[in-house]
Amino acid sequence: MRKYNHPPIQTISLEQILYALSDSVRLSFVNNLAKNEKQSCGDLTIGIAKSTASHHFRVLRESGIIYMQAEGKHYINSLRKEELDKRFPGLLDAVLYGLNNN
Repeated sequence: MRKYNHPPIQTISLEQILYALSDSVRLSFVNNLAKNEKQSCGDLTIGIAKSTASHHFRVLRESGIIYMQAEGKHYINSLRKEELDKRFPGLLDAVLYGLNNN
């Protein structure tokens, strides 16, 4: 399986993160990961074409929001929450709070 590169957190910009979170599908992925810690791509993409899901995972990975690791035949996704909280304190919590309280 392919090993993905993940950008160092200090190179991530606020604009990249906000762009990645501006899409409702990607925001849904992030919300699910916040609630469940780790999930496979298949668990997150029910009802979404594989090519579309791949695009969304790439955007989230390259923006520094998620970490993807191969485990067997699957990729397991997790939020880079601790790193993001150090770089942009409270940002992810504010986005998720707004999403879950509407």
